[in-house]
Amino acid sequence: MIGSVLKAAATGSLLLGVGLMGSGCATKDFVREQVAVVDTRVTTVGGTAGEALSRAKSAQQLAEGKFLYQVVLSDDSVKFPVDQNALSPEAEARLSELAQRLASENRNVYLEIQGFTDATGDTAYNERLGEARAEAVRRYLNKAGVALNRMATISYGEESPVAPNETPEGRAQNRRVVIVVLS
Repeated sequence: MIGSVLKAAATGSLLLGVGLMGSGCATKDFVREQVAVVDTRVTTVGGTAGEALSRAKSAQQLAEGKFLYQVVLSDDSVKFPVDQNALSPEAEARLSELAQRLASENRNVYLEIQGFTDATGDTAYNERLGEARAEAVRRYLNKAGVALNRMATISYGEESPVAPNETPEGRAQNRRVVIVVLS
């Protein structure tokens, strides 16, 4: 009787051990499946992130290849008077130097001529005044030999001030034209 009890106990232990091992294998398989799902997600996200990084680097190289330099007409010798878009002799001299530089570099460049104003006056008026200032620069550069199809003008009016509009000095700095040279 004791022998059959021990035999039954040993068989039960064996079955319990096999059951536990079997459940252990199921747990390992489950973990492997879950790890595979997570690994796939990480690989996909990594691939997507890698692709995004690659596109960002390409865009940066493209942008760096486009922008060459900019010329700002707003220093002490080249300021636009209030409500004026006429170029001073100093501004014309700076623009002549720029036209000569462009000719000597002999590169196909594109100019974006940006007109700005101070914040005094009506916003719509400042938009028109900024455009008139940019157009004055474009006309002068054209007379100096820069082709019209290589230039575009845009007015930012009173947007993007470089100095506070509360002082006369700050307003004078904001009345400017920026020439962005692109390749």
